[in-house]
Formats: sequence, structure tokens, C-alpha cells
Amino acid sequence: MVSAIVLAAGKGSRMKSDKAKQFMDINSKPLLYYSLKVFDASVVDEIVLVTRSSDIDYVREEIVEKYGFQKVRKIVAGGKERFNSVSRGIKACDKRNKIIMIHDAARPCVTNRMILDSISGARRYKACTVAMPVKDTIKIVDEEGFGIDTPDRRTLYQIQTPQTFDRETLEEAYERLRISGDTDITDDTMIVERYLDIKSKMIEGSYENIKVTTPDDIALAEIYLR
Repeated sequence: MVSAIVLAAGKGSRMKSDKAKQFMDINSKPLLYYSLKVFDASVVDEIVLVTRSSDIDYVREEIVEKYGFQKVRKIVAGGKERFNSVSRGIKACDKRNKIIMIHDAARPCVTNRMILDSISGARRYKACTVAMPVKDTIKIVDEEGFGIDTPDRRTLYQIQTPQTFDRETLEEAYERLRISGDTDITDDTMIVERYLDIKSKMIEGSYENIKVTTPDDIALAEIYLR
């Protein structure tokens, strides 16, 4: 059985809007609607939705109930940082579910194929993430902005979500993170790799599986979601 944690607790400051980006309209529906729609129609058994405490009633009434999402079992308040929100989401997941998926609501173009492939990957490898090879040459720069190294592009991937894990693996990694007090965390696979030395399998995503971060991304997502 599978739980999907959908993270929608961010402020979206780079969007330069008074409205949180997860509620901004894309093709006449809120951004959050699209990822919930895909997960609700998938094989996952439950969705745990993490949002800001001040938005819980709005999300329940204006998104979950309005659009009839049946698998959203819990709506919980997020924390200060992303990993705090994920930790709260993990605790809210049904204890019977052995696979946990973590997805950013800001990626509305997730597909059922990505979900299925990720579940299979987690069962086989314990940890996996949707990702795509980078297209551009990447430069490592020093503090003054001068290039000091050029990594082999063939070894570089841009990480997306969902990121999917064996439950025991994810819970142990987050417990070790809690004990360490580390806050230098930007990614869930990073936690598993750092604290359990478990490598994450790259699962093919899509270049259309963009993260909506800026106003330009809204226009691009509208095209992909038509």
C-alpha cells in the first residue's frame, strides 16, 4: 500500500504575487488541483496534503471538496522548512502503507507513468527520484564568480518529484536528521544518501515536469496542461 505526501505549504515569494503559488490559476484551475487530480486517480491508497495552517480550511473546502478528491485522507500543517513539512507528512501517513511518495504541488505536470515507475523503483531500490539528464553544460564557480570546474554532463541529472521510498528507510533517515539538527537539506534523497548511505535510483521523468516558480513558469505550465 502506498501513501503520497503532496507538499503545498510554500509561500512562493519568487512568484511576486500576494496569492500563494499553489492557489494561482492555471487554465482556470488552481495549481494544486493538477497534482492532486493525478494522484487521486492513481494506484496510491491515500494522499496526505501538507499546507500552511492558515490555508487548511480553504484547501479542504475550495479544492479537496470542490473537486471531489476522494483519496485526500488528511490535511496537515507544514513546518518552517521543507523537511519539517515532510516530517509532519510522514507522521500523518497510514502506518499500514509501506511505500511513501513525496511530491511538490508546484509540479503540476506529474503523470501516472511517473507514479507507477517510482513505486516499482522504491520497492526494488528502497529510494528513487524522478529525474532527467541536464541539457546544458554546468560550471562550478568560486566565490568571485569565476569558473573552476566543468563536470561531465553525462553524469548530471536535474532532480524532480515524486521522490519515493521504502517507509522504514525514509523514517530512519528522518530520525537521524532530527538527531543531527542539520538544516542544510534541499531534497529528500539527499537525506537518505547522507544518513543511511543508500543511493537513490534515477527514474525517468519528463522535461515537461517543471517546477512552477516564476511567472514565466505559469505560462509554460498552461501549455503543457492543455
